[in-house]
Amino acid sequence: MDRASLLAVTSGPFATLPTPFDSAYGVDLSTMAARTEWWIDQGLTRGRGVLKVAAAMGEGPDLTDDEWPRLLETVVKAANGRATVFCALKTKATLQTIEDAKRAQDLGAVGLQIDLPIFHHPVQDDLIRYFSDISAAIDIGILVYNTWWFADGSFGDRSMAPATVRRLAETTEHVVGIKWSTPPEAHYDDMRRFSDVMSVIDNSGDIVRCVKNGGVGYISDTAVARPQVDFEFWELIGAKRWTEAQAILDRFHNPLGEFVGRTKHRSGGYRVGKAMLELLGQPVGRPRPPTLPLQEDEMSELRDILISFGWLNAEGKAV
Repeated sequence: MDRASLLAVTSGPFATLPTPFDSAYGVDLSTMAARTEWWIDQGLTRGRGVLKVAAAMGEGPDLTDDEWPRLLETVVKAANGRATVFCALKTKATLQTIEDAKRAQDLGAVGLQIDLPIFHHPVQDDLIRYFSDISAAIDIGILVYNTWWFADGSFGDRSMAPATVRRLAETTEHVVGIKWSTPPEAHYDDMRRFSDVMSVIDNSGDIVRCVKNGGVGYISDTAVARPQVDFEFWELIGAKRWTEAQAILDRFHNPLGEFVGRTKHRSGGYRVGKAMLELLGQPVGRPRPPTLPLQEDEMSELRDILISFGWLNAEGKAV
């Protein structure tokens, strides 16, 4: 795909797919195929959003180098061209990331989510070299994951600077997007300095602000469970009906975020998405250790939240 085509598909709600595990914590590929069919039936088709495989919310960092390619292959085959599939890659050195990128490309990914090379304490020129070398080796899109919070800034730069983002957009063919949030000392609205040449995907929860600044997508907390919420929200965004769009965030996204905040003291990880799917009758198994599944009282509270959303009826059955 050319750059314009890659920019176009790097947009809309990004649904981070949870990785199904069996009772022994092995990757359950048959369930992943079935859930992919369900997500597509729910409307997550090409042009309406992105299915993202093996990302952090999907427990991607817990997958081995034998597991994530089989997971990606399963989703691509199940989607059968009906959905846009991105694959997240773990943080590695340049040469190893290029190998993974080529493998994901060969398996049918349209784009890649790639973290900053955080463990190398990169400066801005390191980031340019890293993403430029990967771009030159592949033919699919790259969404930069601006993972500034993993570095303390004592050596190297915490965040990808706006000038670096723009330079990558202007000098590479395949770096087409950035998953955008900023450290406290930076200004979120600096995205205006590159949003005309790069697909900016909000990762801060301030989605309306992002779009007003030229952004074209966001990471969704609800799309894997009830993508219809995201379709309605995104339609309102497209019509610039900002107040109505924000009301949807306030009704659905914010209560879920508050629930995560109340329960994360018991265990971290990304366990609420899996719990929502279980309550909706689309189970994907427990998270891998050390993350714990939601406890009974937490499940009860989440069930009440989904009932208040209208996703479950009073008996706790999916609507």
